[in-house]
Amino acid sequence: MFSGAHVILYTRDAEADRAFLKDVVGFEHVDAGGGWLIFRLPPAEIAVHPTTEEPKHEVYLMCEDLTRTLTALQERGVEISRAITDEGWGLLAAVRLPSGTELPLYEPRHPTAHGTSL
Repeated sequence: MFSGAHVILYTRDAEADRAFLKDVVGFEHVDAGGGWLIFRLPPAEIAVHPTTEEPKHEVYLMCEDLTRTLTALQERGVEISRAITDEGWGLLAAVRLPSGTELPLYEPRHPTAHGTSL
């Protein structure tokens, strides 16, 4: 029924954040026209969490080895905006995009839907 998911990051400096995803993170991409880059993401999954607050959506990039990933990003000049914390369900950290937006990264300690054959 569905062929994929399209994630949108709203940012105050889209051009700088696109360059970051292309040049620093190295995501493959297509140009949808006029330099509007759309990036290929790793396999994805979606979870639904209950809330009593205003509903929202979040995007996390998953890593097999968060420490190694952060080290590689730091070597490329990326600012680590949130140090690793152990949340029980996984290790959580974040990096800062050029726009100032924080992008969370995590190493799951729970079964993942994208790593199994369903």
